[in-house]
Amino acid sequence: MPVFPVQAEDKPVFFKVTVDLGIVVSDLNKAAKFYTEVIGLTEVKGFSVSGERTAEFGLADNQPITVRRFVLNDGKNGSSLKIMAFPDAPGKKTDQKFIHSSLGFSYLTIFVNDMDAAVARAKKAGVKMLGKTPSKLGGSNYLTVYRDPDGNFIELIGPMKEQLRPTTYFRK
Repeated sequence: MPVFPVQAEDKPVFFKVTVDLGIVVSDLNKAAKFYTEVIGLTEVKGFSVSGERTAEFGLADNQPITVRRFVLNDGKNGSSLKIMAFPDAPGKKTDQKFIHSSLGFSYLTIFVNDMDAAVARAKKAGVKMLGKTPSKLGGSNYLTVYRDPDGNFIELIGPMKEQLRPTTYFRK
């Protein structure tokens, strides 16, 4: 039986069993459109933080932040993706040729119920799938990989109808 870390009061260390991920993007509206229309996330209420507070937190050098939040399904008790942009202090792109090209967070994995629909959304938006994906993983599950507008890797895993041949989705 696994032993979970506890604090002195015999409470688990974590009160939330999910992790939220923040991504700095070059174009907030373009990224929001991608994550809603291509990935299928739902946008929920975001928040803003003043430049004074970001400096106080040690997160930014007096740059205000507007964060847009996106969730899976209805978002109850789930993780959220938080995207933000800094037009007055744009960041530098890292080498994202492969997931091993730079240190740090390399890709986002999202589990979908319908890979056919996920691939159709990507195709409709003109998003190029990477490698030979969708690629069969086992059972009815497939892996599809593509990039968001800033080049971040997005990995989708989920079932695909057997009568559809993955080769019809390959892009050269």
